Amino acid sequence: MKKRTHSEHGPRHITPASRSVFYDLGFDEAEARVLEMRADLIAALREHIEKQGWTQSETARKLGTTQPRVSALMKGAWRDFSADMLLVLAGRVGLRPTLKLVA
Repeated sequence: MKKRTHSEHGPRHITPASRSVFYDLGFDEAEARVLEMRADLIAALREHIEKQGWTQSETARKLGTTQPRVSALMKGAWRDFSADMLLVLAGRVGLRPTLKLVA
């Protein structure tokens, strides 16, 4: 259901979000869940790296990858990383992601 609001530029329509932003972008439910998981992994990795205070060069050495790949990771480029690769990278910096299945 669309909601009408007014801004300094006149009325606009706001459509409330549904299950996930990826679902809203047109991905089917199964793919949207995988993309959401990848986005969560990227966010956790970025948060861990920032908390450690590592530079992108240091992070690249610890992850066994290149600085441009770290830059993409830090920018949240979820399309550049498979779920498998994100799980490997998380493990390399000491994170232990787990998968929980819910019916």
